[in-house]
Amino acid sequence: MEKVTVAYDGNVVRLSEIKAAIRKAGYKPLEIERESEEHDADKERKDKEIRIMKTKLAVSVMFTLPLLYIAMGHMLGMPIPDALSPMTNPMNFAIAQLLLVIPVMGAGYRFYIVGFRTLAKGSPNMDSLIALGTSAAFLYGVYALLRISSGDVSYASQLYFETAATIITLILFGKFLETRSKGKASEAIKKLAGLQPKHATVLHGDSEIEIPIGEVESGDIIVVKPGERIPVDGIVVSGHSSVDESMLTGESLPVEKNSGDRVIGASINKNGSLVFAAEKVGKDTVLSQIIKLVEEAQGSKAPIARLADIISGYFVPAVMAVAVLSGLAWYVSGEGAVFSLTIFISVLVIACPCALGLATPTAIMVGTGKGADYGVLIKSGGALETVHKIDAIVFDKTGTITKGEPEVTDMAFFGGMDESEVLRLAASAEKVSEHPLGDAIVKKAEDRELGLARPETFNSFTGKGIEAEVEGKSILIGNAKFFNDKGIRLENEIEEVLEAFSSEGKTPVICSVNSSVEGVFGIADVIKEDSASAVGELSGLGIDVYMITGDNRKTALAIADKAGIKSVLAEVLPGDKAEEIKKLQKQGKTVAMVGDGINDAPALAQADIGIAIGSGTDVAMESADIVLMHSRITDVVTAVKLSRSTIGNIKQNLFWAFAYNTAGIPIAAGLLHLFGGPLLNPMIAAAAMSMSSVSVVGNALRLRKFKP
Repeated sequence: MEKVTVAYDGNVVRLSEIKAAIRKAGYKPLEIERESEEHDADKERKDKEIRIMKTKLAVSVMFTLPLLYIAMGHMLGMPIPDALSPMTNPMNFAIAQLLLVIPVMGAGYRFYIVGFRTLAKGSPNMDSLIALGTSAAFLYGVYALLRISSGDVSYASQLYFETAATIITLILFGKFLETRSKGKASEAIKKLAGLQPKHATVLHGDSEIEIPIGEVESGDIIVVKPGERIPVDGIVVSGHSSVDESMLTGESLPVEKNSGDRVIGASINKNGSLVFAAEKVGKDTVLSQIIKLVEEAQGSKAPIARLADIISGYFVPAVMAVAVLSGLAWYVSGEGAVFSLTIFISVLVIACPCALGLATPTAIMVGTGKGADYGVLIKSGGALETVHKIDAIVFDKTGTITKGEPEVTDMAFFGGMDESEVLRLAASAEKVSEHPLGDAIVKKAEDRELGLARPETFNSFTGKGIEAEVEGKSILIGNAKFFNDKGIRLENEIEEVLEAFSSEGKTPVICSVNSSVEGVFGIADVIKEDSASAVGELSGLGIDVYMITGDNRKTALAIADKAGIKSVLAEVLPGDKAEEIKKLQKQGKTVAMVGDGINDAPALAQADIGIAIGSGTDVAMESADIVLMHSRITDVVTAVKLSRSTIGNIKQNLFWAFAYNTAGIPIAAGLLHLFGGPLLNPMIAAAAMSMSSVSVVGNALRLRKFKP
């Protein structure tokens, strides 16, 4: 991501010292722009970088082609002017090549600045290998030119300028392709940033003023017309509209918004005008938080990447040693200086582990970006890697496996009263109640479009039921204990229905009209439509699925049975959920916990991977490693499959990067030549090295085709 995240103690170190350390490492620290300008500036910087790389490559090619023609054309029988012929004018031949190689080395100046700086600090990197190899070729060419000037024209066949130029040109070509590919890998962030509008219409007195989004402050009153994107998060003050929040929730149906409702920045106002007070602006908006999460994930290192770092730390010095020793060995064995130098440069160039450095970060960038496309926010490379290892997933019940909202699933009627009338009277009585079970009865009546009346009197009895008078009729609604207390006897058939509903994990609610029991409602928190299919897929992936809940065992088992879950942890207090996770971990399992991110925070933190289901609340984002923005539990399957695909891709990349380097070094060191085979030309080594980097990036980009 070309960003650095630093946590530091201001009493011990100053920001200027951190910037100095960044410069020392060979980078240029840039100022952080305002949030609203950041992504535009970042895009401009990336585009500028691609343009600069293109220019460098063009300059390099423009001077390398004539250099190759002059240096090698005569060997292939191509016409060459006498003034530049090695036979008739060896000095001109050498000077022309020197003049042509200097602009090429200028185009690749960064290899030398970074390469030699890291070498001097004792931590050589990939640039060090390129800098050493091309510098050796250039310096030997200068030495040959001096020998020609002193009369030894045999050195005209030992100029190495075209090798240095070709190596730089080929590596610049690889870097250019790599820069373009990195641009594609970070498309997820561009897409997210592109959702945010650039301007907001703010009410200033009686007039409306359009201002840049970066200037919106908390408390500003903002007007949004139909078809416009909502600029920041806020609370509706006036107006009525439906808002498309699919960018955040994945729900295709627009959500109705009235005074007092919350609106989210970047969602689309569909048909009415809204006036709202800005609440969260700039970096505090939900969209900005999501972008920050994706950026941090793309910039973070997975543990598997540290393996590549450790190996590179030993690999580069080892390669230098092999290059020097193999060059010396051939020289001592009687081969000339030119032959030995060819070996030295070839080993340095072919062993350059650029592909190794790209293997992990490119795959993680594409993988986390792809997750964001599907509403699966993976907060770090480490999380992305750990998910593929999980062998146990624990789901919280309420709001995760189930919808979290009680519904009337069954109704049984006993008296002679019309069933719709019983439901209408019960819902009318419950209309003023705050109880979730009462809400379920009201919702059932509203779904059937029954006209509700307002109760004349209303009394609530905590934990038992309610008593109300509706249209002159006395209504009682509650549990069996409530009816016993009121002296109303429950017939055997009613007792049987109560028992049947309870055994299925439903809460039975009895309703009487004028002391006659007319009906029983079975109310339950029903499972989500995708719960059973998600559980089935996870089991198919070889993962043990558990359900954890504070509910009684009977209700828990009924829900688990519908979802296809065999292992149930019931009657667990919220504070003890983390302990249950620990028990599974002690059995040697790698555990993921899936919850709503608020009451499950300790369990989410305890698990190897915490997965929060919800619309991206602050608590969910803080406590979990992965946030499922669309609240679908099938997205847990997406996260697992995406992790497995990404880690598989990284392993392929690392294998090919290692295999290529391991096979290339002995060939470059002259192993084939030892047995009468060909010698590896440094230019071919450079081409192979560049293409290995491009192939690794290309393989990582295949992840863009991932579909859940």
